[in-house]
Amino acid sequence: MISERFAVSDNILSDAVAATAFRRLVAHLQHRTDVQNIDLMGTAGFCRNCLADWIAEADGTIGREEAREIIHGMPFAEWKSRHQGEATPEQIARMQESVAKNADNH
Repeated sequence: MISERFAVSDNILSDAVAATAFRRLVAHLQHRTDVQNIDLMGTAGFCRNCLADWIAEADGTIGREEAREIIHGMPFAEWKSRHQGEATPEQIARMQESVAKNADNH
């Protein structure tokens, strides 16, 4: 759960504005296939798969794999084989440190 300090209240962004911004984020992430999920996790504490999980959780009728296909623009296994490289020990360490910061908010 996101803390109140960082929560976006409903009166700041309309659903239409939030949806437009979210769609733009998804399009941006689909375009930037050079950016690895593990690097997103290590820097921002979330990745494409997190977004997909949030969609599945929010909707309740969409499964994880379907949500991942929505976010990646193709089945996750295909995206992974095309764009995801082997993680380095440094990437894994940064990701673990970043994920630890999400313990109460993710």
